[in-house]
Amino acid sequence: MLAVALRVTTEAARLAAARRAEGVEVADTKSSVVDVVTHTDREVEAFLRDRLAELRPGDGFFGEEGDPDDSSTGLTWVVDPIDGTVNFLYGIPQWAVSVAVVEGGPDPLTWTALAACVVNPLSGEVFTASRGGGARLGEAPLVPSAPASLAQSLFATGFSYDSGRRVEQAAVLGRLIGRVRDLRRLGAASLDLCAVAAGRLDVYAERGLKPWDHAAGVLIAQEAGVVVHGEAGAAASGELVVAAAPGIAADADALLADAGF
Repeated sequence: MLAVALRVTTEAARLAAARRAEGVEVADTKSSVVDVVTHTDREVEAFLRDRLAELRPGDGFFGEEGDPDDSSTGLTWVVDPIDGTVNFLYGIPQWAVSVAVVEGGPDPLTWTALAACVVNPLSGEVFTASRGGGARLGEAPLVPSAPASLAQSLFATGFSYDSGRRVEQAAVLGRLIGRVRDLRRLGAASLDLCAVAAGRLDVYAERGLKPWDHAAGVLIAQEAGVVVHGEAGAAASGELVVAAAPGIAADADALLADAGF
């Protein structure tokens, strides 16, 4: 499964990078006027759907841009063709192709992720993981950070496409930013989770993610040794995703609760 994930994700990443070099055109909007989808999102997802149907006939497919395909094998591929579409649109090199294969999908509260790959086409970084097999950046094992305290921890999050919800989120962040080292909002959940796995961030927390936003990144973070959970200790889901370096995970949870996150 990992070999297939790596193969199709790197192929899709090359296609997305080529299209970005040619220029980007917005195809539509979704939940709000700032929640955009480009023609490349749709093209890359269609490419992934076709390649996976060729390599893994019978598996299900669950992507951001199209209708899901049912599975006859018990396995489903959860795909974000371009995670960080706004970054992609603006030419900010912080976007990725994210692919995971899960057993029992497409509900993150009940699935078991088996393999995952996240590729940033512009940096060339390839993050992979398989259940029980660890997580890697290229060939190097991923190791999370070990900050001395929460006050010395770099915290990352994301914001809703809904403007009213963003105002509420900013108020919550105002209650915690003075208790951590600093705050980052990088704009691609899959890469945020990989950054915690790589020790580039100490804590990442976000509400409102879709399954394809976090399916691959969560497994990569978990296999690196990051503490990952959702609401009330459940599995990570659209309700909540928290990923923290092991040494500060409990303190991070307390801070998030105290701030009303």
